[in-house]
Amino acid sequence: MVPDDSRDKLIVLLQLAYSGERAAAYAYRGHWHSVNDRDERDSIRGVEEDEWRHRELVGEMLGGLGAAPNRRREVRATIIGRTLGLLCHVSGWLLPMYGAGKLESRNVKEYETAARYARDCGCVNLIDCLLEMAEVEWDHELYFRSRVLSHRLGRRLSLWPSPPPRETIRSSYESESGESLQGSREICMSAQQLGPDSGAASR
Repeated sequence: MVPDDSRDKLIVLLQLAYSGERAAAYAYRGHWHSVNDRDERDSIRGVEEDEWRHRELVGEMLGGLGAAPNRRREVRATIIGRTLGLLCHVSGWLLPMYGAGKLESRNVKEYETAARYARDCGCVNLIDCLLEMAEVEWDHELYFRSRVLSHRLGRRLSLWPSPPPRETIRSSYESESGESLQGSREICMSAQQLGPDSGAASR
């Protein structure tokens, strides 16, 4: 793949992810407020915090590429996220759990694809962090899948396809690239050290 083409595709995908994380975080904020079980509230609130951290990371990546978020997507993400958060209070317990799991399944693939674009355009410093975010999204998908399957009606539903095992996120990349992952975690570490209220201006 032509490096410039990969770079352009990486920027577009990161812009999509940046706004998508905002929509997801707002939706999860409404979601955890809507459930009564304390463990579920804590778990979903943790997912929300992960989404904000991912947004910080992706924002750093965009800045490093000399790009900026897509304003139209930002506005749309805010509307969608807050609307979904409100709907969690009236749509029952199962539907938000199902929707969240399906969304997280797509996010895994999104970050895996971004890692390949980063490789192809020579942004090797981003690869490890992108794969790490894919792993976190994988954990989210597993959590919401388990919650859906804990419900008697959820067990009767046709679920979204299960993602491959978690370890394949890195092993498949290494197999395709023919190299072992030795990337730096500096970007991930810097954003993960931010407090839960960091980056409020970008929310």
